[in-house]
Parts: sequence; C-alpha cells; structure tokens
Amino acid sequence: MPSDVSTTAQAATLREHFSQTILPIWRGPGFNASRQLPYEAVSADAHQPLPVTRYRAMACARQLFVFSQAGDGEHAHRLFESLTRYFADTRKGGWLYSVDANGAPLDTTKDLYTHAFIVFACAEYFAKFGNRGALATLNETASLIEARFAAPASNGLLYAALDEDFATVREGLLQNPLMHLTEAYLAASETTSGTAFGDALARLALGVAGTFVHAPTGCIAELPIGDADNRFEPGHQFEWFYLVKRAGKTIAASGLDAALERAFDFAQERGIDRATGGVCAALDEQGAVKDATQRIWAQTEYLRALATRGDSASLQTLPQQIERFRTRFLHARGWYECKTPEGAVARADMPSTTPYHLATAYASLPSN
Repeated sequence: MPSDVSTTAQAATLREHFSQTILPIWRGPGFNASRQLPYEAVSADAHQPLPVTRYRAMACARQLFVFSQAGDGEHAHRLFESLTRYFADTRKGGWLYSVDANGAPLDTTKDLYTHAFIVFACAEYFAKFGNRGALATLNETASLIEARFAAPASNGLLYAALDEDFATVREGLLQNPLMHLTEAYLAASETTSGTAFGDALARLALGVAGTFVHAPTGCIAELPIGDADNRFEPGHQFEWFYLVKRAGKTIAASGLDAALERAFDFAQERGIDRATGGVCAALDEQGAVKDATQRIWAQTEYLRALATRGDSASLQTLPQQIERFRTRFLHARGWYECKTPEGAVARADMPSTTPYHLATAYASLPSN
C-alpha cells in the first residue's frame, strides 16, 4: 500500500481512538459535574479521578480547546462558563493559576503560560461557535499580557510569572510560556481581524531568536542562552518547528525558520531512540541525553513535525513513527503518559491536559 494511503489510514485510526475512547473520559468520569470542572487526572484503568487538591485554569482552557475543536458545543459552553466563573480574578485582573477542591482561589500567581492558554482556547471556541464573550476575553487577556507581563530590556519578551498584583517577578524569562504565547497569538491572528496579533508575533519571534536560540545547533533552549544547567527538549524543537512553519512570513525577520530546520535535525539525531522511536525528554547542550523519560506529548510533537516538514525522508518516516506511537503509548482504555526507554510505565495516571497534545497532533496528520 502506498505510504500516503497507509498514513491516512493510520491517522484515521488515531482519530477514532481519540473520539471513541479519549473524549468520553473527559465528558464523563474525568469531569466533576457538581463543580463543572475537569479533574486534574484519572486513573488509567478504571478512570477514577485522582484525589482533588486543585483545579487549574490552564487545564480547563486546554479542555475548552479540545471540545471546541471536536465541535462539542454543549461541553465547550460548559467549560467556558466555568473558566470565567472560577478563574477570572475580578479583584486584581487577569487569571488565577488554580482554585482548591471547593472552587476557592488557591494559587493566585499570574502565570504567563496560563494566560496564553486562555487566549488560545478562546480563539478556538470563538472560531467554532462565534461566542462574543470568548472574543472579548481573548482580546482583553492579550492586552493584559502585553501590558503587565512585559520584561524591560528583554527584546520584547515577557516574564513567566508575577505575583497576584503583577508587581513582583516570580519567574523570569522561560522558553515554554513564550512558545505557547506564540501558539496563542497564531490562533488569535487567524480568528480575528486586524494586524495586532501579527505584529505581536513578529516582536515575540525576534525576542526568542535573540535570547533562546543556541547558535551551534539552532535549538531553542529552555532557559536564556548562557544560563547554568540549560537544556534542549526535543519535543519543544518539534513543537517550535510546527509553529514557525505555520507563522511563515509573519516572523520571517527573526530567522527562526532556518534555525528550527537545524534544530529538527539535531533533535531527530540525538533525541530519538532508534530501537523504539521514543522521543527523550531532554538533551544537554552537547546533545547527550539529560533526561531519558519518554513523555507522550513529545511523541505527538514529533508526529506533527514530521507531517509539517513534508520532505521525502519525513514522509517515509511518518508511517513507522505513527505505528510505534500507537502501539507504545495508546491502549484500549486511554494512553500511557510517560514511559522509560525500556518500555515501563513511568506515570500511571492520565492528566486532563494531554488530550490537547493528541488533538493538535492528529489535526496535522493526513486525512481523506
């Protein structure tokens, strides 16, 4: 069977597993009907919720994205209402990081990663269902991000976390929230009219290129270049690869496209287990494995990057990698969140945040 036909059929199998196995978990046992919030995680076997210590805004936002993308308006409406009811900080502005088991504020940190996912989820929700409240939330949150998280003298970058008053820096510059802000602004630029999000993307890309790109490899590091104990996550190289290709001309001046081509090759050569196809968690700056854990999200980003690159070598690799992913990380009751290189399960529960990774990866795979 030709590889393109094979890949299309394989992708259909993944999507069927997602719609028939994954989504029902989070409509049912993974959703607290009394609180109207997704649980943080469920057990892999019986889908029992783990003991509740918190609910996070980011987890609720990711679930809002997933069910919006799936076209499940009833559940998406429920999630959006809960997102705004529990997590909007009506006193200080912005969004709470988490609430406790009773829905009361728990961690009031103003977290850039969380705010980015509010923008991202609202963009998808508005695109699918035209909810004007979501559009207003998207624009208000993006304006707040630019005004309150900006880090002076940092090439247009933003702090990772502030206190509840936006007055004290709790975390400085980190790659990961900036990557998800890039993702959020891309979604917003495609959903809304005007050029504001495109301009913000261009500034953000220039800042990332000047602060996080490792010149010898093209990799985007987790910490600013020069910081001690830095690392490269292969999954993030693949994730950035997709985002930069999607952004195209909008961020061309940053040079990230050329850098990520090299980063893709470096991550593929150094970060993939040849025997199993598993993507390791982290490399050091010389390319040695720093953390050998294989997390499911990194596997999904490799699939998406292979499909996005689209050259002959990637398209030849993609069918085998899909099959390796399916047999190694999916099962009849859901998925394995983390595995060791030897194949042992390193994390047994299934977090509510992971379906977002599955959904975004599957959307980039070939379809009929």
